[in-house]
Amino acid sequence: MTQTTGADTPHSPFLAEVKDAVTPRATVLVTGTVILALLFIASYVGALHDPKPKDVPLGVVAPQVAAQQTVTRLQNLPDDPLNPRALPDAATARSQILNREIDGALLIDPASTTDTLLVATGGGRVLAATLESLVATLERSEARTLRTIDVAPADPQDANGLTSFYLTVGWCVGGYLCASIMTISSGSGRPTTRRSVIRLIVMALVAIVTGLGGALIVGPILNGLPGSIAGLWGLGALIVFAVGAATLAFQAIFGLAGIGLAILVVVILGNPSAGGALPPPLLPPFWRDIGPALPPGAGTWAARSIAYFEGNDVTDSLLVLSAWAAAGIVVTLLAGTLRGKERAKPPAGAPAGP
Repeated sequence: MTQTTGADTPHSPFLAEVKDAVTPRATVLVTGTVILALLFIASYVGALHDPKPKDVPLGVVAPQVAAQQTVTRLQNLPDDPLNPRALPDAATARSQILNREIDGALLIDPASTTDTLLVATGGGRVLAATLESLVATLERSEARTLRTIDVAPADPQDANGLTSFYLTVGWCVGGYLCASIMTISSGSGRPTTRRSVIRLIVMALVAIVTGLGGALIVGPILNGLPGSIAGLWGLGALIVFAVGAATLAFQAIFGLAGIGLAILVVVILGNPSAGGALPPPLLPPFWRDIGPALPPGAGTWAARSIAYFEGNDVTDSLLVLSAWAAAGIVVTLLAGTLRGKERAKPPAGAPAGP
């Protein structure tokens, strides 16, 4: 009689150990983690590996005929790197740069062979350098020279203008980690209405503290970012709460898998499209389009505006963050209410209560 080794039998201790260690639920979670890791690589490399300027708003100040000729010439550049428009004077150009309507301005002096380029490194050093390189090349082809004036300079300690981006990323991480910990610590059960309200209140308190802490760290503690401490505090609190509330909403609908969805939206899609490492005009179309609608992009834009542009042009970003916060609150409470009603229903066929 032939005997079969234990390793070949379907009931061997080894196979039983494998089945016990790698449950179907664990398999699904590991598969999801692998997918998120690959999406992370594809998103970051896709967004940042080949920066090219596209439709960068640029003002042109010159006498009427020269201004129109320059605008036409800039419009006809290959691949449309610039979106030029004629402006009446240098004061208007400066004002529009500080209002974040344009990213730079070329001031042409017909009486001289030297023209002036206005830039704003506070909006991103890479973008300012790209504009300067592009315009300088055009000036050399006309046997002219170029001088550059920075009308909204980045702080010397703000390396590559990235502090506002890192600050926003920290606030976003605080938001989804806090929401995730509150869910994981109480198990994977879907929340009730009361539990949802408590979590949202805790999330608001955490947002206030984290917003203030971030503003103080980049401001008076490290001197890494100028601007209003109160303004940055309010922005930070809104970012943390918006991301936290959205994460709670994802978890209320999808359970623990909602954490992965929050990472997908905030980290994988949001961070590379935020305009931190590369300002929006240097990003490929997909990332440039989605960035302003996601918390990291809205937060980075608003933080730079507060730090370097006198708080101008933050309305759209604050509305985006408020929309994420409001949607997170509504979905979290609605899911908790519906879950509570489901639990309150007696099982089918169960005897009615007294």
